[in-house]
Amino acid sequence: MFRKLTESVYASPQIGVEEVAQAKALGVGLIVNNRPEGESGDQTPGDQIAAAAQAAGIDYIAIPVTHAGFSEPQVNAMREALDRAGDAPVLAYCRSGTRSTLLWALAEASAGADPAVLAQAAEGAGYDLAPVAPLLDMLAARAG
Repeated sequence: MFRKLTESVYASPQIGVEEVAQAKALGVGLIVNNRPEGESGDQTPGDQIAAAAQAAGIDYIAIPVTHAGFSEPQVNAMREALDRAGDAPVLAYCRSGTRSTLLWALAEASAGADPAVLAQAAEGAGYDLAPVAPLLDMLAARAG
């Protein structure tokens, strides 16, 4: 269920409380919820994931992303979350893992990561960064 983007970042479709234990077993230190509350009736509410994470000793943050796209504050919040996690692995989730992967890539590009390397990592996990390729290039150039 968890797809490895890097040695320290995983993306995932919607998780439930039971997946928090799996995240803990992987050493995850931070769970990032990129799904807006109430997006669908079958999603586990963020407060339930947050409570399970807290009980497992895992940090939790919500950076909701709608299908409308990404904003600079969201990219900055993801960058700060990744930085805050330090060496601990991060698990980011949304409905399918796509928005989490795209936001991760944007945050990494904003810190100067090579868009081609990011695209390769995403592709290896089954995700395509093409929808945000121009933004990746812009952010990486601005950081460089």
